[in-house]
Amino acid sequence: MTIVYKTRTQLVVETLREKILSGEIKAGDPLRQAALAEELNVSRIPVREALLQLEAEGLVSFEPHKGATATELNADQVDELFELRAMIECNLLAASLPLLTEAKLAEATDILSQLDKALGKENAANTWSELNSRYHNCLYSAANRPQTQDLVNTLNKNADRYIRMHLLWAGGISKAGPEHNQLLECCKSGDVEQAVEILRQHILGSRDEIKAFLEQRESVISQ
Repeated sequence: MTIVYKTRTQLVVETLREKILSGEIKAGDPLRQAALAEELNVSRIPVREALLQLEAEGLVSFEPHKGATATELNADQVDELFELRAMIECNLLAASLPLLTEAKLAEATDILSQLDKALGKENAANTWSELNSRYHNCLYSAANRPQTQDLVNTLNKNADRYIRMHLLWAGGISKAGPEHNQLLECCKSGDVEQAVEILRQHILGSRDEIKAFLEQRESVISQ
């Protein structure tokens, strides 16, 4: 049996993340470091570090004269973000795939291997999110459309907290691995139509699962 060691910071991160995603801490609620440190029986240092990590995940925001607060999670925003992603990323993949070199396909294969190894480790969602973006961008790179790529990166940055939520809470990791592998196989065989369809379903399937999670969360909060 493997014992997984977690730092105090990581334990605070997981506790606060669960409280935010479950709705126990609501959007706009202040996250006061002294009170949280006392409640969780830790010093302020791991609380401050945890809040900074949750800010990077999009679940916490820091405002002048107000401090840290929980951010709003919006199902309508998920619709717009993920539908835009599907439209633009599918277009980018279709332009890139016929021009992908063996070196780029090898790079994408290596990133997928790193993704598998990242699962289950401390800060898995952070590492996984970064590698996930690198994998997709690798497949889009041969299109040589820098402005479109900038749009994709902006959309992914805005969608990042929902993507992390999907990975951590909505079963996203179990589905993402096989879908990534299917996508890569289609790219290696040069099947543009099938690759684009897999990518579309990959993105829109995530949208549907995230929305279902948020709607379930809202129904629990409103009870």
